[in-house]
Amino acid sequence: MNTYRTYRENLMYRYLLLLVVASAIGFQGWRTLFNNYAVDVVGVNGFQIGVIQSVREIPGFLTFFVIYLLLVIKEHRFAALSIVMLGGGVFMAGIFPSFGGLIFTTVVMSVGFHFFETTNQSLSLQYFDHTRIPRVLASFKSYGALTNITVGAVIWGISHYLPMQDLFYLFGGILVLVGLFALTRDPVDKTKPPQQRKLILRKKYWLFYTLNFLAGARRQIFVVFAIFLLVEKYGFSVQHITILFVLNNIMTFFLSPQVAKAIHRFGERTMLTVEYASLLLVFLGYGLIEDKNFATAMYLVDNLFFSFSIAINTYFQKKADPKDIAPSMAVGFTINHIMAVIIPVFGGLLWMYNWRIPFIAGAGIALTSLIFAQFVKTPVAINKATDG
Repeated sequence: MNTYRTYRENLMYRYLLLLVVASAIGFQGWRTLFNNYAVDVVGVNGFQIGVIQSVREIPGFLTFFVIYLLLVIKEHRFAALSIVMLGGGVFMAGIFPSFGGLIFTTVVMSVGFHFFETTNQSLSLQYFDHTRIPRVLASFKSYGALTNITVGAVIWGISHYLPMQDLFYLFGGILVLVGLFALTRDPVDKTKPPQQRKLILRKKYWLFYTLNFLAGARRQIFVVFAIFLLVEKYGFSVQHITILFVLNNIMTFFLSPQVAKAIHRFGERTMLTVEYASLLLVFLGYGLIEDKNFATAMYLVDNLFFSFSIAINTYFQKKADPKDIAPSMAVGFTINHIMAVIIPVFGGLLWMYNWRIPFIAGAGIALTSLIFAQFVKTPVAINKATDG
């Protein structure tokens, strides 16, 4: 059987791929522009950046509400509506160039982004079995990376001629149109088992919850403070940040399929162990070595390991009851964002005292994650038919 053709011909795969690309256009455009827009146009400081980034994560903390919303709307349609909201938030960011405006538009954008990510992961795990899901998730990451590269090239090419506000209008408008188009599609397979429509917390999923909790904390150090370090401390321009994003996504595009094969070949525990051991050294490097070229290198290395997080979801799929996937992904996403809400504000305050502290804390998070990764136990199967 040709696995490549099998999952790519699936209607849900094509539907989710369209929305993944749209989400990447909006979020990458917003993320590339945000720090320079916030610093150069709005004039925020480190603490205000932390406040905005904490507020940005609140919708992720509230993703358990998705389960109740799915009582009145189908999951695939909710995913499309989430893209429309993400686009609306990005579009409005250009309309309100103030601290309060950034908070408001960031919340709108973030609601759409986080609700889409929850439904995207849920639908992916429902529609593809454990032999295919690593490749499906890796494929989404690769196409997302390719989209991010394109967005970076667009920003690089036109940022000299258009104000940043117009770029927000461009990316946000594209998302709204794609989301509205997706609402006219119906990729549902009615033979799939119905999902629980209530929140569930099961003892047997404790390690999935714990790894999500720690992953949310690790992600914030990278997303908030690694980029801010380059902009505020080392004076990187929007063009420099764009180049870094492009390099990151080129690496992700080529690496993600290899990560999928490695998960299948070596298992989730090995992949997570490699990720967390490496991140321990990366965060120590951020905090202890004060050099912009070294910080740039650490930023690129840091990004290399984001694809490894696929292993958390593939581990969960092997342990989960099929009907538990949608509610468990919502709970997992909520748990993932508990620390994501807290870290930016407190990290921002600590940054004002000493910029090294958030990165030393990140090293502690990586060490804790490394310890818990040793409890991951899944069968390892080398299958040449699905590996090639």
